[in-house]
Amino acid sequence: MRAAVYTKYGSPEVVKLMEVEKPVPRETEILVKVFASTVNRTDCGFRSAEYFISRLWSGLLHPRNKILGCEYAGQVEEIGSKVSLFKIGDRVFGYNDKKFGGHAEYVAVTETDAITKIPDKLSYEEAAPITEGAHYALCNIRASKIRKGHNALVYGATGAIGSAAVQLLKHMEVKVTAVCNTKNLELIKSLGVFEVIDYQTQDFTKTETGFDFIFDAVGKSSFKICKPLLNNNGIYISTELGKHAENIFLALVTPLVGSKKVLCPIPSFKKEDLGYMKKPVETGGFRPIIDRTYRLEEIVQAHEYVETGQKTGNIVITI
Repeated sequence: MRAAVYTKYGSPEVVKLMEVEKPVPRETEILVKVFASTVNRTDCGFRSAEYFISRLWSGLLHPRNKILGCEYAGQVEEIGSKVSLFKIGDRVFGYNDKKFGGHAEYVAVTETDAITKIPDKLSYEEAAPITEGAHYALCNIRASKIRKGHNALVYGATGAIGSAAVQLLKHMEVKVTAVCNTKNLELIKSLGVFEVIDYQTQDFTKTETGFDFIFDAVGKSSFKICKPLLNNNGIYISTELGKHAENIFLALVTPLVGSKKVLCPIPSFKKEDLGYMKKPVETGGFRPIIDRTYRLEEIVQAHEYVETGQKTGNIVITI
């Protein structure tokens, strides 16, 4: 089968399209013929190993799992002898940031992993990008303990994580203020947010609204800048560690001093979480935003575009 393979860490060019052995499903696994995947920050982070700590999971000197692609959507082609949750022909989508494998024509996954059936109205290309950004967003939203009627600010509302956070917060009936660039103002307004702030023409720190939760989905703000905007007992979370990894230190210190806190939740994702996210997809309350679509043969260009930091929503790979 064809797959995008990387055997060493580095720039997008380390990813090569080649023929590899087709996986054979074990007794509790299903074999999925992949029709769509994505390239996202998770894939790029593991490929580059820019944060050396990622090698504790991916392999110290060389990648342990050589096919990236943590998101995938496709059709069940084979099932193991003990599989009971799926049948041949099921349209499925899922997420796996431990073994990856979505950048290939086939992937074998355990039936109890984060995989479920695609809602009837969605194509494979629409289903593939449901999980990566949304699972980071959901993890941080849950950690904040924000509730219906609270105020939240999402900085970087147009990325895969930010756009998912906006929609999931809206689904929870939270009052959302979104910060984005000029070209995406109308797109973010269409998601039904309370207010949109254009960071290219406005200073978001001048808003008079107080927030119970500030979520920096691109890691370009800081607790110092955002602290005056937080209500008492307000929570600040960023997807990045901050300058000199300050957010780790602040997460240890702020719970002991004052009422405004920094949290650094460790992301996790289970099959039940996928089921939770599937519900707003089925009711129209959540739709992954798609920026561009590349063919598997264009995988290097997809990695390059993601690393520009200019994408809106998700980058889909068709296979």
